[in-house]
Amino acid sequence: MAGVEQALIELLRLDQSENRNLVAGTDAYRALRDRDRARRERAQALMAQEYPSSPEALYAAAWLFNHGDEAAEARTAHELARLAAELGHRPARWLAAAALDRSLMYSGLPQKYGTNIVPDGVRHRVWEVDPATTDAERAAWDVPPLAEMQARAVALNQPMPPMDSAPEWLLSALKRWRNEGAV
Repeated sequence: MAGVEQALIELLRLDQSENRNLVAGTDAYRALRDRDRARRERAQALMAQEYPSSPEALYAAAWLFNHGDEAAEARTAHELARLAAELGHRPARWLAAAALDRSLMYSGLPQKYGTNIVPDGVRHRVWEVDPATTDAERAAWDVPPLAEMQARAVALNQPMPPMDSAPEWLLSALKRWRNEGAV
């Protein structure tokens, strides 16, 4: 088991060494997404051999799946991070919330916690959030208050490049936001 778990942790080290401040649609961004995909495929193959039991390895696998392109991959990340958190790995708490939010966002639904900030073609914004979620619920998962996330989005604002090659889930939202007059 140590081999599988160490391999997952090494994949996370490689993942975390990547520059993630890239513009979607660029060659560099596409190359990053290809490397992310290869790491997820390797993680999936490792986990098929032997499912990790340590919270650190579960957390590592969760991060790899959180960098996926599909709602199902983000949901897997959520489940892995939730399990790591239940086993006492404190950093997994935020990741469990963020991965759940990502799975909802990829499905075109409001986030629960408000962890995802996205470009809308004009500025950065917090993806829609379920208004029933409280800051106390966010704090229970080590997520900052919603107002702090909104302030982070504002701080990121700068002129946006064209979004023509953004993923379909984001293009759909851009269209919806334009129709609502929010962009």
